Amino acid sequence: MSRRVVHLTLDHLAALDAPCRDCVFWQLDPVRRARVDLEGDAGEEKRAWLSAVLRDWGSCGRVVLVEGRPVGHVVYAPPALLPSADAFPTSPVSPDAVLLASAYVDPAHAGAGLGRLLVQAMARDLVERGGYRAVEAFGRVDGPGAAGRRGRQCLLPADFLGRVGFGTRRAHGGVPRMRMDLRSALTWRDEVEVALERLRGVVRPAPAPSPDARVPGTPRGVPGTEE
Repeated sequence: MSRRVVHLTLDHLAALDAPCRDCVFWQLDPVRRARVDLEGDAGEEKRAWLSAVLRDWGSCGRVVLVEGRPVGHVVYAPPALLPSADAFPTSPVSPDAVLLASAYVDPAHAGAGLGRLLVQAMARDLVERGGYRAVEAFGRVDGPGAAGRRGRQCLLPADFLGRVGFGTRRAHGGVPRMRMDLRSALTWRDEVEVALERLRGVVRPAPAPSPDARVPGTPRGVPGTEE
């Protein structure tokens, strides 16, 4: 089963079969969200937001394709581009960090490590981009009375964030702010892959001897020997 991670584009957004495809919780302030809820054009607002961010800031998401079909994604951006980032008791996001706003993997592909793959792709993008030291996210801790809080369905489970490398930056019983330092985002597997690539560049297979290769002094037709 082939899988690969690509940049989020408007075409990928349209093809995603995900509940957050048309959600604008992060992208709009409460006043504009209320208007959008009444007019029913959330999908168009989401596409307009993505188009503007791609133009002004650059890539702000990754999509994982399985057999060519998008089955999961992450969306991230500086908190200034995500108005709801200031709406939580553990706000604000640290000035050296990008905010991971949303992540989704099709339940049919749960347990295949696609969420971790997307988070690692996001980290690589931000390391290569430069200018940021970390990614932060508002985690969701479920408990009594938590279900009715607006926007909680748009938060990532705190236990998921912990599994993919985030630690608690500011504790809270319902909405902890969590952080992953980019310098430590690469996993052991990534480091092994880098080491193997370096070895491939240094250790090369010895060329096979030609049929005419022979040790000086041996009669023709007798194979030579390698040192």
